[in-house]
Amino acid sequence: MDFHERILKYEYKLNDTDDQIIEYILSHKQEVTNLTIQNLANKLYTVPNTIMRLSKKIGYEGYSHLKNSLKEELKTAKIQDENSSYYFIKKTIDLIDEEVLLSVARIIKEAKLVLFYAVGDNTYFCDMMVKNLRMVERESRFYLHRHENIHQIQEMGEKDLLFLISLSGKTPQVLEMTEKAKERGVQTVSLTHFYHNPLQEKTAINLYCYSPKEIMNGYNVTDHTPLMIILQALSRTYWELG
Repeated sequence: MDFHERILKYEYKLNDTDDQIIEYILSHKQEVTNLTIQNLANKLYTVPNTIMRLSKKIGYEGYSHLKNSLKEELKTAKIQDENSSYYFIKKTIDLIDEEVLLSVARIIKEAKLVLFYAVGDNTYFCDMMVKNLRMVERESRFYLHRHENIHQIQEMGEKDLLFLISLSGKTPQVLEMTEKAKERGVQTVSLTHFYHNPLQEKTAINLYCYSPKEIMNGYNVTDHTPLMIILQALSRTYWELG
């Protein structure tokens, strides 16, 4: 996972000072690879401990690990086939954040009702999650039709959860349900492809997989294996809560 991807994965942990340091690093990658932590702190008018904390927040062992990883990014060409299922799966596994999964699992456990919503090919995964939760007697629902979902959301409140799946994060029907849930104060969690998108910005907690859209001969052949990996990881995290 490169520096930019780590920022997106862990952005929920970052503060304004972190953002300023990150902006400098992104604009001066080559320079940073030759700076000591003290040198970088001086340039940013901060202290080394702040940079060390940031390094660990975004998944590095420390500043040296961050700096060495930047060097590799700058000198090593990508050798993976970025259109292969193996690459998508590897990227998705890298994106798994156990802390976030545990937070979502706890919200599911405490919610009075969990409503899953998606459209198109993603509806299968909503049905799968309902079964995964019902097998441990967790109240959850999924409806295919728009009006049924709207009616259900209108009966929900702040102790309930709406879980939204949209790889693009731009699906109009999904964004509509998100807005209706916000009006009711319903908690929201989204699962999307790993990039900035409207759904991610509208929901309280974001889960990611790596599954870019792929069209072949006019058909959507997007690989849904990464989506399954995240949902199965979430299910197992929930089951282990007991």
